[in-house]
Amino acid sequence: MADLALLQETIGVSFKKIALLEQAMVHSSYVNENPATAPIANERFEFLGDAILGFIVAEKLCQDFPELTEGEMTKLRSVLVCRETLACVAIAIKLGDYLYLGRGEEASGGRHKAANLAGALEAVIAAVFLDRGLAVTRKMVLKLLGGELQRVTEQDVGVDYKSRLQEFIQSKYQVTPAYRLVEAIGPDHSKLFTVEVMAGDVMLGRGSGKSKKVAETEAARLALEFISTNFTQ
Repeated sequence: MADLALLQETIGVSFKKIALLEQAMVHSSYVNENPATAPIANERFEFLGDAILGFIVAEKLCQDFPELTEGEMTKLRSVLVCRETLACVAIAIKLGDYLYLGRGEEASGGRHKAANLAGALEAVIAAVFLDRGLAVTRKMVLKLLGGELQRVTEQDVGVDYKSRLQEFIQSKYQVTPAYRLVEAIGPDHSKLFTVEVMAGDVMLGRGSGKSKKVAETEAARLALEFISTNFTQ
């Protein structure tokens, strides 16, 4: 089997049973072409890894974004665990280099197919879970997906913070939140805007961003977080 020392270093996990990581790298095409000698394919690991990944991401979203609804967290989770996102993470750690593929799959570019890469990453997650437990698996997943988590939350995928804040403030206090520009610093091509969101004379949140729209969205997100943390009724 392949030397998986570099992969272990890359993901930050040292395996007790290296055979688990080896199995995570075995594509079904390799087994089909080597039925007598090949180990078990990684498909069962993919199944388990998918479930574990979904749990870890859901847990993270619940902890970090108390203001989000179930539907909004579901949308964010779907983006974070989709095939395209997982394939991008797998490419970043060069996971395709370690795959065991059949000759036909190799010839058709199997090391670069999104389905193979995403499946292999799920299988690795399962292997880590089986070998080292949930705490180590959680740490690895959040490390590998950290950049993607920041990207989707900054882009507000599936979340309209301003609308949610407006609905809450209007229903609770019968006023409409207002946004005011506090400052805009930096050169014209790279300004940083800071905006406050107000409910009457009360400042609920202050956000910054590279545009007024982004700053307003961040102010609304922080306002919702403040409300969720301090007002439970």
